[in-house]
Formats: sequence, structure tokens, C-alpha cells
Amino acid sequence: MSKELSIPDEIIANKIFLVRNKKVMLDSDLADLYQVETKRLNEQVKRNINRFPEDFMFQLTKEEWANLKSQNATSSWGGRRSEPFMFTEYGVLMLSSVLNSERAIAVNIRIIRVFTKIREMLSDNLSLKLEIEAIKQKLTNHSKNIELVFNYLDELIDKKENPTPRPQIGYKK
Repeated sequence: MSKELSIPDEIIANKIFLVRNKKVMLDSDLADLYQVETKRLNEQVKRNINRFPEDFMFQLTKEEWANLKSQNATSSWGGRRSEPFMFTEYGVLMLSSVLNSERAIAVNIRIIRVFTKIREMLSDNLSLKLEIEAIKQKLTNHSKNIELVFNYLDELIDKKENPTPRPQIGYKK
């Protein structure tokens, strides 16, 4: 590669959505990153459709598209005649074989690195949640033990305040 891309990770991460429990990117967002028209990107995909099975790429339904637009409160995706295609991480990888420009290859590398970072962050969060649950369990056990100690202390205080008379041993007066 002749030059390094200057696309911040945050810009790429903000273009990744969760649809149908998959992390995906819109065809128009990918076209923007590749600096090509969305129409041209989709033409290349359609010419090589056998490279894009359902787990690589899918088309949104009208309801999903309306929901995605409303969640992002933007009209920048307007003017489309059909619902957009969504590309999973694998689909983005496959795009590099369909789009043969240096920019496409460099952008794909950046996107895959961002997908990897997101996956690592999610797994880190999962391990943190598990550790927090373990700590909560320990605290619950400690709370029960502390409560038991206080109950024993209360019993001892009651015995000290209300002593039972002891029978005398030895000579009686």
C-alpha cells in the first residue's frame, strides 16, 4: 500500500449496526468509505452474487429500513428506490475481492480491524460482567456471615444483661 488511510476508527465504528443479531454495515456507508457510488458497489456485488451468501450480505425489509432510519434520526439515506444491502464482517472481507482498488483494500483492512476491536471489547465486557457477578456472590456470602456474627453478639449481650442465677456449689449458709 502506498499510503496509510486516515479514517478514524470511531467513524467506522459508528457505521456498524446490529441488525438481525449481526454486526453489519450499510452498502451506502461502505460506498462512502470506498469513495465509489452505492450504485457501482451494488453492481459489482450483483455481478459476483455467488460470493455473497445470506451470512455475508442480506437486504433489509421495508420495516427494518424504516426502523434503522428512525433510530439514527437522519435523512441522509433518502432517495433510495429499494431497501439497502447490509454486509456482515465476512461480506466486507469478500468486497475486497470484488472491488479491486488500493483504496478498497486499505478500507477493508481498517474495517476488519474495527470489527475485531469491537469483538474484543465485547468479550472483555463479558469477562468483566462475570467477575462482577463473582464479587457480588462473595459479598452476599459475606453479608450473611456478618449477619450471623451480629446475631451471636446479640445473644452474648442478652446473656450478659440477663444472667441466669447459678446454683451454689459447696457449703450452704
